[in-house]
Amino acid sequence: MSLDQLIHNCKINDTKAQSELYKLFSSKLFSVCLKYSRNYAEAEDNLQDAFITIFKKIGQYKNKGSFEGWLKRVTINTALQCYRTQGVFDIVNEDLIKDEAIIVEDEDDISIDYLLQIIQELPDRYRLVFNLYVMDGYSHRDIAEMLKITTGTSKSNLARARHTLKDKITEYKMELNSQSL
Repeated sequence: MSLDQLIHNCKINDTKAQSELYKLFSSKLFSVCLKYSRNYAEAEDNLQDAFITIFKKIGQYKNKGSFEGWLKRVTINTALQCYRTQGVFDIVNEDLIKDEAIIVEDEDDISIDYLLQIIQELPDRYRLVFNLYVMDGYSHRDIAEMLKITTGTSKSNLARARHTLKDKITEYKMELNSQSL
């Protein structure tokens, strides 16, 4: 069955088509959920909630643009829903923000698993903004709209996430160097 036919069948609540769509996209969307969740169990819950929302709103998809992109946006919005009402974001003066890039030298010393782990360990407000901006390419304006915060808060949380990650990477490298001596 083609993707267009699968989408059409999901729009008319065909449970076989919904099951097929789930099988086709669940692993990709689960990785999105992991980025925006505190842990594995929360990511599983967010994935289920995302698919419920996808099946409710699939009629809004008008076959314009990437269907996978639409699925990803719905999934991200679903995962972010709980954070919007929790007040996890710091409101700051935008003038105090210093944008700092993270430069990882000697990438061989740092595994992808470690990088993903330290990103996952960031406080919610930092992790969400970092993933939206760095990993998924959203602008600060888009992030502000999605999270119901100011662009200054988005920029501040990104700067703090980068600073925290930089400190953890530096600490990790120092630990590696001391073990090799």
